[in-house]
Amino acid sequence: MHRDARPAARLTVLSGPSGVGKDSVIELIRARAPWVALSVSVTTRRMRDYEVDGVHYHFVDRAEFARLVSGDQLLEWAEFAGNLYGTPRAQVEGNLAAGIPTLLKIDLQGARQVRASMPQARLVFLAPPSVEELKRRLVGRGTDDAETIARRLAHADDELAAEKEFDQTVVNDYVERAADELLGLLGSPAVDPPAATVDDHRVEDRRPGAVDRQAGAAHTGGAAVHRPAS
Repeated sequence: MHRDARPAARLTVLSGPSGVGKDSVIELIRARAPWVALSVSVTTRRMRDYEVDGVHYHFVDRAEFARLVSGDQLLEWAEFAGNLYGTPRAQVEGNLAAGIPTLLKIDLQGARQVRASMPQARLVFLAPPSVEELKRRLVGRGTDDAETIARRLAHADDELAAEKEFDQTVVNDYVERAADELLGLLGSPAVDPPAATVDDHRVEDRRPGAVDRQAGAAHTGGAAVHRPAS
């Protein structure tokens, strides 16, 4: 496809249960695809040792977050585990207007808000290879206290049950492969990838009429209403 004839840049939303490895996938995308704009969320959460303000998140206090909400400056926002998270609207809209593919990492509630306000966005669900592995990662990553881990575990089934709401699913069994598959969905700075580059056994189309993934597609539980920090 001629560059001038390419479709407009698209927002891709990456979501999934807490502990599934979203941050690890994002870090590989950051290193491998500098032409993809990574939307940086705003949060009132305490900054972790490895995080950099303005790179991983914009860290603000509650007063500043409330100002952003009242000024309609957030594309979506949510509260989880006592902390607020949101997506700066101008950042995303500016990137798309400039023709830059943009990747946004948010929780289920935020993904639903983006779906309502920006229906053309592609929603990608990052799934664990198994529920047992997800729980092992949550307990073993060592970034949360026992109370926070308990909350995240309690919501895991609800988050997994929402997979069917997404356009595609990428299984994060190996982070390098999962990042490569996500890059295949994002396209390239010059041409869009052919459909044949997507592994049909690992990336499933969840739009109406698509065939459901056979392995692990059935989960139970209600809808999650929070934003995981991972």
